Amino acid sequence: MPEVQRIDVRGPRFAASITAVLLLIATFLSLVGIATGDLASASLGARVADPGFLLVLVIAALFLWGVVSPRTAPWGALYRSVVRPRLAPPTEFEDPRPPRFAQGVGLFVTVVGLLLHLAGVPWALPIAAAAAFIAAFLNAVFGLCLGCQLYLLLQRAGLIGRRRPSAA
Repeated sequence: MPEVQRIDVRGPRFAASITAVLLLIATFLSLVGIATGDLASASLGARVADPGFLLVLVIAALFLWGVVSPRTAPWGALYRSVVRPRLAPPTEFEDPRPPRFAQGVGLFVTVVGLLLHLAGVPWALPIAAAAAFIAAFLNAVFGLCLGCQLYLLLQRAGLIGRRRPSAA
């Protein structure tokens, strides 16, 4: 089986930084919007037009892009074309599968918040945005990727990412 390509560890942290800022704004917009009020009486159109919902929807689309095509995702492309050339060559590399899985976890959390918001569940959108913000913040500031840790835990349990032993 071919060796897994390694990525510069600074790239996912850069993406997490931008994502954390967007999620912080989305959390704020969700808190001041209709998501914390009488959401059940708001029309579907009002729920969709809520600025917090729209921003979380954009963030969910970015997470989806990161899962489907990480090489072309905007924050990774920006890092590779603008930021990385201005930095010293990377000294640390990592397997790209855990960060990609983490994008999927972010997608899951935001989509659940979006769907519950559309269903009229109060507080679902700001809670989902805040949970995703905490994960992105921890990755950006401390290099602690919760989704990556979950990937490694599931891998150790044999549920994902295990390669079959080659026949001798």
